[in-house]
Amino acid sequence: MSDNSFGRSLVMVSFGESHGEVVGVLIEGIPPGTVIEEKRINEWLSRRKPNASVASTKRKEEDTVEILSGVYRGKATGAPLVAIVRNKGSVDEFYEFAEQGWVRPGHADYPAYVKYKGFNDPRGGGRFSARITVGFVIAGAIAEKILEPLNIEVVGYTKSVGSVECPDLELETAKKRYNYETRCPSPDYDSLIKEEMLKAKKDGDSLGGKIRIMTGNLPVGLGQPVFSSIDSELAKAYFSIPAVKGVEIGAGFSASKLRGSQNNDPYVIKNGVITTLTNNAGGVLGGMTNGQPLIATIAFKPVSSIYKPQRTVNVKEMKEGILQLKGFHDVCVVPRAVPIAEALTYFVLADMAIRGGFISER
Repeated sequence: MSDNSFGRSLVMVSFGESHGEVVGVLIEGIPPGTVIEEKRINEWLSRRKPNASVASTKRKEEDTVEILSGVYRGKATGAPLVAIVRNKGSVDEFYEFAEQGWVRPGHADYPAYVKYKGFNDPRGGGRFSARITVGFVIAGAIAEKILEPLNIEVVGYTKSVGSVECPDLELETAKKRYNYETRCPSPDYDSLIKEEMLKAKKDGDSLGGKIRIMTGNLPVGLGQPVFSSIDSELAKAYFSIPAVKGVEIGAGFSASKLRGSQNNDPYVIKNGVITTLTNNAGGVLGGMTNGQPLIATIAFKPVSSIYKPQRTVNVKEMKEGILQLKGFHDVCVVPRAVPIAEALTYFVLADMAIRGGFISER
């Protein structure tokens, strides 16, 4: 009835629910001897957890990792690694309406109720909450370490929120994203995005936006065509993040408006290295990396939990009504989703590197 695993050579199994005891991940396929640093994992988790940002929920979580197995003296043993984070900031009373049978517009409440015959945990979205992405971030932090011999770098930043869109940034500029509350490393656009979010917050409403992912130092040939192409695996990973509604690689949908002569990336040789003059392909051809920076853009819908009254139904009593939510909700998930998207990118690249023989499994 469910599929909570992802990856082939490097596999993560996600578990936990928003208001359960823990959220976490089981990871198989970590090359033995890989250095596992709890400090580094916690640095990743701190990027994801709520902060003082205008966009963030007021739910407070420590988000400190506990590794239960698979590590001995700071290195992966080759056995499955199990890591958890304990949930401490949830408030069940905010979800009494869910116990009564009211479903929230925009959330998975209704299809989950039907699919799991009413036995699913509805508090905070349960299994369908963005809270489960804690495990994704843990897995990504470990994948980053696996890829260290290849010196691959993944950088994401907030590309847009609502109607405010930042121009494309260079990799070196984007590296400063965590110095900015909105994760948009442009002083001007950081301010404009804050204003946009404040307006929505005052209205009891929410916003969507886009994250741009860029990579550096990718080798040529990562990807396992045809059904495990690098772009199809990335898209699957990104669409596993709650609220994602669109993924583009390179020029994406705008390429459909171009002629081939405009969209093709001409090859040249610079300093004895084959490269391209442009990167409309986003670093991917035939489902494989072509040596250029991998560029992906991920679109997020507006947060579904808003404070405005909304029409809905009660699935237990089969009646209509008006629902007004209480509790702690993000105005926009995009800033907090930047490390999640980066983590999943690292994980896909690590899985592909092992499968393709770029990284030894042992």
